[in-house]
Amino acid sequence: MDAVFALSETALTLIALAVAGSLGILLGRVQIGTVGLGIGGVLFSGIAIGHLAETYGIEFNTEVLHFMREFGLILFVYTIGIQVGPGFFQSFRADGLKFNLAALAIVGLGAAMTVAVFFVFGLDLNVLVGVMSGAVTNTPGLGAATQILGDTGFSDSDVALAGMGYAVAYPFGIVGILLTILAIRFISRADLEAEAVAFRKARAEGESALPSIDVEVTNPNLDGVTLGEVPGLFDGEVVASRMRKGDEVVVPARHIVVHRGDVLHIVGAAKGLAAMKLVLGHEIDQPVSTKGTDLTWARLVVTARKALGVKLRDLALLEGYGVTISRINRAGIELPPRADATLAFGDIVTVVGRPDDIEAVKLRIGNERSRLDQVQFEALFIGIALGILIGSIPIGLPGLPAPMKLGLAGGPLVAAILLGRLGHYGPFVWFMPPVANHALRELGIVLFLAVVGVTAGEGFLAILIDGPGLAWMGYGALITLVPLMTVGLIARFVFGFNLLSLSGVLAGSMTDPPALAFAASMSTSSAASVGYVSVYPLVMFLRILTPQVLVLLLLGAGAASGAGGEAATAATIPFAQ
Repeated sequence: MDAVFALSETALTLIALAVAGSLGILLGRVQIGTVGLGIGGVLFSGIAIGHLAETYGIEFNTEVLHFMREFGLILFVYTIGIQVGPGFFQSFRADGLKFNLAALAIVGLGAAMTVAVFFVFGLDLNVLVGVMSGAVTNTPGLGAATQILGDTGFSDSDVALAGMGYAVAYPFGIVGILLTILAIRFISRADLEAEAVAFRKARAEGESALPSIDVEVTNPNLDGVTLGEVPGLFDGEVVASRMRKGDEVVVPARHIVVHRGDVLHIVGAAKGLAAMKLVLGHEIDQPVSTKGTDLTWARLVVTARKALGVKLRDLALLEGYGVTISRINRAGIELPPRADATLAFGDIVTVVGRPDDIEAVKLRIGNERSRLDQVQFEALFIGIALGILIGSIPIGLPGLPAPMKLGLAGGPLVAAILLGRLGHYGPFVWFMPPVANHALRELGIVLFLAVVGVTAGEGFLAILIDGPGLAWMGYGALITLVPLMTVGLIARFVFGFNLLSLSGVLAGSMTDPPALAFAASMSTSSAASVGYVSVYPLVMFLRILTPQVLVLLLLGAGAASGAGGEAATAATIPFAQ
């Protein structure tokens, strides 16, 4: 032990965090069925190390702990924002809007339950926001809670209690989602195979992927005109990717003359295709294929800087190369290749043309797949800096006693979502390879949870066994179950949600991967995953903001007790300056 105590506090602190991270990851891999602690295992291993440190009188460097906690949180939420940014706004379309409204109701009802627990049971505010974050299994929410508590005058020991509340409520938070899914399935007596068939049918009728049709020209008014004169065929909502004239298949350029009997293969949104069908003629069942012709198609990745942000009409691929773009895939979402659409780094475009022409287009677009594996660190660091600045801006909201700040949790998240949507600016490209994004995100959350666990380890067992720990667990169960069961039953029986989709929405509303794994295991259908992905971006954003708003609202009401009451007077000082 003498050798251990000979180490500096900084060295001991870093060793403790490393061990907590390693053991926690191993603990999180232990599963019962499809359920496990996941990354939450780091929190509990940190608590164990913190308890041992208290037992043997080992002290850690608080400044190092504070830095690691904040840096880990920033890294985690920023990489989440970059991941969800490209598809954030598309998630509100079609079924995504319905799913997000249900998730919004779960978040709102959870906040209402938290306020009810505060006033009915008199739970201290610092513990309350920790219990709420654990009950909804949202670690970034805990990060936002710990930061706003520190900003509003709570001491380090009071902030540590938030981590204890999170740890106590977290296990049932995971189990509660599974119980809700099982209960709704039992009550509705759902046939999972029938639900999967219904989802596939609805999916086929939707526009999640761009549909295509083959239309024979029968309109006599078009006989003898050029394709460029056909209303809506170019620069609109649809694109003609290939054309059959007799026995020949060609790329449909503007100068080509149309004759009755010609067949066009058209790609676009369903409404646009229906409109073009009225203009051209009627749909046929004989697809225009490039097989056996001198045309081919390829998927190219946009990596060339000179192609980023350039409108398709300015790229002039059809006019300059005889190649047409039929689809743009961005972050898994297919977009129509409108003339005013722009390309972003990492987009996958489907092109049709002659092989030599496609090779020339590759030079124009890039198609350097190796660049997709490179991290744009200059963009990463400037993005984090912008996020910290955004998080420091005071935001005045009606009803709050003082301006709110997005802080180190909300600021980088907002910046990353906006930058991920923007894609690039000047020399900065806000694209991050999925593998790199995952690695940085895991590093960030491991650092954050290890610090929270080590800090909360002191006195954790005493609170759980001899203190109010069991009561906290009960409060957390209320915050978990009431919103999920209420919204889940209404969504199923009033609005007729598909059970598999609803299971994904419930898991996504708690941003809980183990729950998604459980929901996905019920069927081979992708319904649960689609529901989860649809609501994840908005829910993550709301889960980070909600603790901050609740702290300011409840402090402003002057109802906080204990440490919260002492902090209420000081709460306005950081924001008033």
